[in-house]
Amino acid sequence: MNFPNYRPRRLRGSETLRRMVTETTLSVDNLILPLFVTYEKNTKKPIGSMPGHFQLSVDNLAEEAREIASLGIPGVILFGIPETKDEVGTSAFDEDGPVQSAIKAIKDAAPELCVITDVCMCEYTSHGHCGIIKDGDVLNDATLELLSQEALSHVEAGADMVAPSDMMDGRIGAIRSTLDREGFTNIPIMSYAAKYASAYYGPFREAAESTPEFGDRRSYQMDPANSDEAIREARLDIAEGADMIMVKPALPYLDIIRRLKDEFDYPIAAYNVSGEYSMIKAAEEKGWIDGERTMMETLLSIKRAGANTIITYFAKDAAKVLNK
Repeated sequence: MNFPNYRPRRLRGSETLRRMVTETTLSVDNLILPLFVTYEKNTKKPIGSMPGHFQLSVDNLAEEAREIASLGIPGVILFGIPETKDEVGTSAFDEDGPVQSAIKAIKDAAPELCVITDVCMCEYTSHGHCGIIKDGDVLNDATLELLSQEALSHVEAGADMVAPSDMMDGRIGAIRSTLDREGFTNIPIMSYAAKYASAYYGPFREAAESTPEFGDRRSYQMDPANSDEAIREARLDIAEGADMIMVKPALPYLDIIRRLKDEFDYPIAAYNVSGEYSMIKAAEEKGWIDGERTMMETLLSIKRAGANTIITYFAKDAAKVLNK
């Protein structure tokens, strides 16, 4: 394949030719939209660092759910903002909590939507960490019971899938065992298998009101320098019963998505996180980039790296482009 006999530009000369040889396609079916649900009533509170996103009260979810479904987006993932927080995050498994109530509201309004729930303690603990604290450290094994209770409460409320994001060792097995024991053997688990201790989460912490009161999460989230460790984490989670494995964030870790895809014959999810979203929105607002084209190129890169599912704050915007 040497020039001039081979000229790659021959197959780029028209839109039709380019379509015919496209190697990667992005579909609305690949998108999942995160939603932030607050305990408050009649609330649609803008998230300053994430234009176009809101803290929504349960009574405002029906309209939102119907719009999401009308765009063909197959699912949502829920994050809760509770009324009260304590040292052990007991409101995480309150049957009348914001996530539990939101599941029912969404299912009533748009039963075709797949409702996934984030399972973690950071939004519910007064200290903002992902588990029980003792002497300034998160207790791994003691936290597993709380995560299992939270996951069970979501499933009992009608969740279609749970997604543990805490990065405690053994939490997939603990949750799987609890769900199976209670008769929920058909509920899948999407594991945040490779969740990195990333600076890209900043806007999310405003949205979910989950900034740690002290320290950081580097003792349980992954070191951004590590790649082989992601393989070990994913292998452990699969062995414990995960049905999907996730990489978070997406853009700085496209190589990890590719490695997991090559290593495991498993569905791969990637989380196009808040910082990735906000940077594009901010640059678009400044007039520095074409926001729509950058959005689509970004999502396509995640799909090309090997993700089957992309959790993204761009889901509605991208769906409108894809549905044209």
